[in-house]
Amino acid sequence: MPKLWSETIETHRRDVRDAVIAATARLVAAEGPLSVTMSRIAEESGIGRATLYKYFPDVEAILLAWHDRQIAEHLERLAHASADAEDVDERLESVLRAYASIVHESHGHRNSELAALLHRSERVARAERELHEMVRDLLAAAAARGTVRDDVPAGELASYCLSALAAAGALPSRAAVRRLVAVTVAGLRPGVPAP
Repeated sequence: MPKLWSETIETHRRDVRDAVIAATARLVAAEGPLSVTMSRIAEESGIGRATLYKYFPDVEAILLAWHDRQIAEHLERLAHASADAEDVDERLESVLRAYASIVHESHGHRNSELAALLHRSERVARAERELHEMVRDLLAAAAARGTVRDDVPAGELASYCLSALAAAGALPSRAAVRRLVAVTVAGLRPGVPAP
């Protein structure tokens, strides 16, 4: 098969997948995950049902593909937040701010049906481990520098940060999210003895 032909087919497949995932995300946001059907997705994305089934076996598979994309974008955003900062303290705060913003923007997955469906996969657990390790490593580097407390293991501090910042999903404004990040970071500073 000529290279141009195979690239064109691959581009077409990617475009169809993207259209299906985008249509599903819109429908779920408007109607909830349990009311979305393959027929509605085919109609909304502008493709035939038979074509849709060639790409995805069911609605759950489409939602998982959408969620995988969201996770990858979030991890990329966190990596950029870390890379854009000058030193370890700036990287740590930048990553914590980015994480809190992501949680706030997703509203803490207020749709419990959707959260239950999407968060049971190994992919989510792997992403959570990657996030925890990223924050843990930044905390360990900052502790070695003396700017973050070293009387509590970095892994425990990472759990503290991520748990505290999970509250950003319920906050009413970006200003409230910034205050939450500031309070969380203040708890990391040396000088306050651990219990």
